[in-house]
Amino acid sequence: MTYGVVERLYGWFYHGSYKFEIKRTYKEKKVNTEKIKKEYISVIHRAKDIGHSRLLSAYCMAAYFIALNNTTTFTPEENYEILKNGLYANKLFHIAMGNVNSYLNPKKMKKRKEWEIQSHLRKYENDWIVDVLGKTEEFELGYNYYQCGICKLCEDENCFELAKYLCQLDFVMADMMGMELIRTQTIAEGAQYCDFRYSKEKL
Repeated sequence: MTYGVVERLYGWFYHGSYKFEIKRTYKEKKVNTEKIKKEYISVIHRAKDIGHSRLLSAYCMAAYFIALNNTTTFTPEENYEILKNGLYANKLFHIAMGNVNSYLNPKKMKKRKEWEIQSHLRKYENDWIVDVLGKTEEFELGYNYYQCGICKLCEDENCFELAKYLCQLDFVMADMMGMELIRTQTIAEGAQYCDFRYSKEKL
């Protein structure tokens, strides 16, 4: 996979959030952030290409999380907490994520259904494969993912056990946007598919 402008931008975003949280909570601990950055680039270069995937940001996040665990002395649990808290504190990340009204806008369904069709063509070996589910009485928007790019990348890097931590960030992002996410199973935990069900957050 090419380390291009978009991959560089996502890396900068995640790296900045992680460094902020390290300085805030682990002042006494020396962390070689340049080493993390170089390893992220290496993981990106090793990663299979997924083209202009709608979930390229998640793929790059997985590459960054793998880099963290390859280069730091923190446990995966600690690295997850540091990255999660750093993203929560990053105002730019909140702006980039948007809010519940923009995410659940029905006008976006056409593009999402086009994405579904393209995903089932399996053009890229590591890209997500998805069915997009419209509004029902139980949820506003649903996804069934039959292949997960994060799991594929972690598998390629011989660290499949890291994928489950990144799954938790889905709830973090839903919370940031003011949505409720219900999910009963994930590929990372051995299921055949991941079932995402989004609704406007219940007050």
